[in-house]
Formats: sequence, C-alpha cells, structure tokens
Amino acid sequence: MSIVLLVATTNTGKLREIRDILAGLDVELRSLADLPAIVEPEEHGATFAENARLKARYYAEVTGLLAVADDSGLEVDAIDGAPGVQSARFPGETYADKFANLFRMLDERGVETSAARFVCALAVADPLRVVFEARGVVEGCITREPRGSGGFGYDPIFFYPPFGKTLAEVEADDKARVSHRGQAFRQLREYFGTRA
Repeated sequence: MSIVLLVATTNTGKLREIRDILAGLDVELRSLADLPAIVEPEEHGATFAENARLKARYYAEVTGLLAVADDSGLEVDAIDGAPGVQSARFPGETYADKFANLFRMLDERGVETSAARFVCALAVADPLRVVFEARGVVEGCITREPRGSGGFGYDPIFFYPPFGKTLAEVEADDKARVSHRGQAFRQLREYFGTRA
C-alpha cells in the first residue's frame, strides 16, 4: 500500500523538483492545490528548521495526512546571512526587485559579490509528531548579472563554481543533483526506502 504524502507547498517549481526526486517510490504525492483551501500558518521560526517543523506539523494536523514541508532560502555572508528565513518575503514584488534590493545592500557594505549558500531544511510530520528531518546546503557566490532561464527564485544570481554557471543556467537534473533541496529530499527518499 502506497504512502500518501502531502507536499505542503504551492510553489510549482519546488513541487516539480520534489516529484522528480521522489519518482519511482511507492508514495502518492498530493499538494496543497489538490485540497480545499487551507489558511497558511505564520512562519515565525528563527531558523529554516523551525519553520519546516512548524509547517509540517500544522498541515499534518489540519489534514490528517503525513505532510512534508521545507523552508529554504539564500544566505549571503556579506549582509549577515540575509535574506535567510525571509528569502521569500525579502522586499520586492518580483525577483528582479529582490535582486536589486540585495545588490543595494551589498553596495552599502562596499562589496561587489559575496560567498553565499542555499539552505533547505525539511520536516515530515504525522498528526502527532515530527517523524523525520533533513538538511541540505549548497555553497556558491552572488553574481551581479542574473543569468539563465531555468530554476526559480534566486537561482539566476547564485553562481555555483563547480559548474561555472548560475543554477538557472544548468539542466534541472544537474541542479537537483547538487541543490540544497535535492540533497534534503534525497535523504527523504532514502528514509521512505527504509520503510518499504
């Protein structure tokens, strides 16, 4: 009997990546789009892990389903780890606006670029408790010229040195192989493999 897993996101880019990583498992994925509208919880955690736990527990309790939630974002060293847990809520209507605000902050610090990383924390919860957690990190740096049309979010300004490209310039399979979300969800894949 397959496991029904609610992927607690409305982000189609994230959902596509997660479906690809978990493909072939005896897991039936559902997304928030498959359910009647649910009020989103307030993400007030100070860390990615706290927000992932909060969301996974909330959606598991509300729906009665096993739920996986992740919280992920970009940490830029030269601006004290910003935008961090505020990555999705960083000032700007569009990602181009968010990039401009991030570049302005770098300019205020007198730097052109900075070491940076994408971090993903995920949590799986049933209606009673968190049953699994994982974390993935990919290191790179900020580029001032957005490049590439793949990926989503901050990918066009995140330069990954081993590929010599931004994550928006690489094929989806290559990105999933090294990305923060790919790392975390491959750990989830292994977890489900041990439950079979």
